[in-house]
Amino acid sequence: VKSEGPKLVPFFKATCVYFVLWLPTSSPSWFSALIKCLPIFCLWVFLLAHGINFLVSHRSASRILAGLIFSALGDAFLIWQEQGYFIHGLLMFAITHILYSSAFGMKPLDLKAGLLMGVVSSSCYAFLYSYLSGPFTYLVAVYIALIGFMGWRAVAGVQLCTDLWTWTKLSACVGAMLFMVSDLTIALNKFCFPVPYSRFIIMATYYAAQMLIALSAVETRDEEDFRKRS
Repeated sequence: VKSEGPKLVPFFKATCVYFVLWLPTSSPSWFSALIKCLPIFCLWVFLLAHGINFLVSHRSASRILAGLIFSALGDAFLIWQEQGYFIHGLLMFAITHILYSSAFGMKPLDLKAGLLMGVVSSSCYAFLYSYLSGPFTYLVAVYIALIGFMGWRAVAGVQLCTDLWTWTKLSACVGAMLFMVSDLTIALNKFCFPVPYSRFIIMATYYAAQMLIALSAVETRDEEDFRKRS
C-alpha cells in the first residue's frame, strides 16, 4: 500500500479541488465537467504509471482502466443530466460495471455472496419501482442487476479465512460497496425524495469507490513481486 500511495497524490489533490470549488450543478459547463472528471483522469494516470506492458499483459488491470474511461464519459454526461443526458450517463456506467465485473472474474463463484447480493439488489429495485415510470422502469432494473452482479464478483473475491486473501481484493470489495451506496443515493434523490447532502454523499463515496477499485488492479503486480522475492 505504501508503494502505491505517492502515485495517488494527484488523485487526492484533484478530489480536493472538486470539493473546494463545489461548482453549482445548476449551470453545467465544460469547465465543471473537467473538474468533476479530473480525479478519474488522475486514476488513469495512476494505472498507466505501472507501465503499458503491465496493462497489456494483465487483462484485469486493462479492463479496470477501460471502466475508468467509461466512468469519465458517464460523469460528463451527468453534468448535463437536466438537459436530457441522464440515460447516456446511465449507459456509460452500465458498461463500466460490466468491465469491472469482467476484471474481478468468476472465481471463486461463492453462490452465497451472489444470493445475498441478489436479495439486496431486488429489495432496492422493489423500493424504487413505485417511483419509476416510462423507460426508467426497465432501465433502472437492468442497471441495478449489473451493479449488483459487479458487487457480487467483488465480494466473492474476498477470502479472509484463507491464504488467498489479499488487500487488493478487499479494496475491490469495499470499492464496489461504496459504488452501490453512491448510485443508490443518486436513485433515491432523483426518483424518490430529496436526500440531505446528497451531492456530497454521492461524490465522496463515488471517488473513494473508484480509487479502491483502481488500487485492486495492482494485485497481479504485487503477486509477481512476491514470487520474485520468494
